[in-house]
Amino acid sequence: MSSQRVETSRLEDDFPDPEAAENVLYNPTFEELRELASHDETTTEYGSARYVSDQKSRSADQTKNLVDDEFDDADWGAIADALDGVEDHDLVCLDRVVGRHPETSFVCRLFVPTEYARIALAWGKMLEPAEGEPDFQTLQLPEWDERDGNRRRIRVLPDEGLTFVLGSDYTGEAKKSFLRLYMYRAKQMGGLGIHAGSKRVTIERDGELTDVGQAFLGLSATGKSTLTGHQCWLDDPEGAEMLQDDVCALLPDGQVTGSEGNGLYIKTIGLEAEEQPALHRAATHDSAVLENVAVDEDGTVDFDDGSLTTNGRAVILRDCLDTAADDIDLDEVDQMFFITRNPIMPPVARLSPKQAAVAFMLGESIQTSAGDPDAAGESIRVVGTNPFIVGPEGEEGNRFYDLIADNDVETYVINTGYVGEDEADIGVEDSVNILVGAARGDIEWTHDETLEMDLPESVPGVDVENLYPPEHFEDYESELAEMRAERREYLAQFETLSDDIKEAVY
Repeated sequence: MSSQRVETSRLEDDFPDPEAAENVLYNPTFEELRELASHDETTTEYGSARYVSDQKSRSADQTKNLVDDEFDDADWGAIADALDGVEDHDLVCLDRVVGRHPETSFVCRLFVPTEYARIALAWGKMLEPAEGEPDFQTLQLPEWDERDGNRRRIRVLPDEGLTFVLGSDYTGEAKKSFLRLYMYRAKQMGGLGIHAGSKRVTIERDGELTDVGQAFLGLSATGKSTLTGHQCWLDDPEGAEMLQDDVCALLPDGQVTGSEGNGLYIKTIGLEAEEQPALHRAATHDSAVLENVAVDEDGTVDFDDGSLTTNGRAVILRDCLDTAADDIDLDEVDQMFFITRNPIMPPVARLSPKQAAVAFMLGESIQTSAGDPDAAGESIRVVGTNPFIVGPEGEEGNRFYDLIADNDVETYVINTGYVGEDEADIGVEDSVNILVGAARGDIEWTHDETLEMDLPESVPGVDVENLYPPEHFEDYESELAEMRAERREYLAQFETLSDDIKEAVY
């Protein structure tokens, strides 16, 4: 292994030189990419392009990184074969930059075969053009596993900034190959990469307008994009702007820097104009790129049809999203929300810094089709609600605690699903009113001895009394005791996690 690690420093030189290689089309326009992908395209009623991939989600079980995992001889052989074989492909190469902040911006270079130009088209619309030599490079060869003896594998070399996506044609693999490394570098700088959306709420407090920075940690399909992009029904001069939808970096000084400056990669299943008007308008613009979304022969788009997959996606441009801010960085994060779908939890609760670190480590949610379609709907735990962590997960929790404590960040857990055995629904309107109430500072809090958290006595526009969890279970104390015991058992596995955090289970 030691000799192989030495060789990794040379792998970067084995990537093609896009400006010199005759088989590489370097930085084509979106028009050129769409023309190259026309054989795969269905044109929608809006004039946008729709594509269908063979892989409909990330291949988490086939992903390894060299920091946390051992690469066997087959892994190294696959990497060598992939690089040796690049001359056999006509390739598209696209350079983009992830992030705008001077400390957290990196040049990204993607190589894909020309016949899969749709991947470059979709990925390229999420990020802004770049100049200079790449910090990160990804080689994606979708047909890799169709060759004799090969199997799908995604292999990541974090310290070298290299990713090999072998055997998947899913755009999300290209996207996350770079965001994973962006988060890893943020941690090396003393910050923390977070799988989170961010927004700026301009609100009136004590007769003056003030900006409140909010961030939302949650897995795909739990409402992160909905809450991040919602305008909160505020009237001018109040308002709300989305800064980032997916991945950010929490820096030591409390800044939350964004990663994707040009577009968003949103889930489309159930996308409704009434509840998500801004996202719906952007997804039905002719500049959008739809992936695995149901489209009839006449071009009619059906966002409710999950026959292809419930992980249908749209790449939408920030310029088409009227809730998007011009900037992507928060100068300061004031409030952070952990999104859950745990029916034992209330619509919202305020957490202490140690409880927030517990929430970060628990990462309670439901499995989605983006992660594992076969287990969609099942309960799941993902540290930081971030399936792209590189390095010891316990250290992530310790770092998170230090950052929010040092910067006096208010922290909350927000339930976007339902409460209780009778499934008392928590609607989008309830969740948005909670965000506004927290930003405005007009939620009355009281400490609840049963839940051992601060719960709201009242939230304008939300019937919190009728969503109190103990009222929706036959034996809530038993449910709660079982959950806490399971949480303690779960946290015990993280050897590097501080005991103080482990003891703060709520």
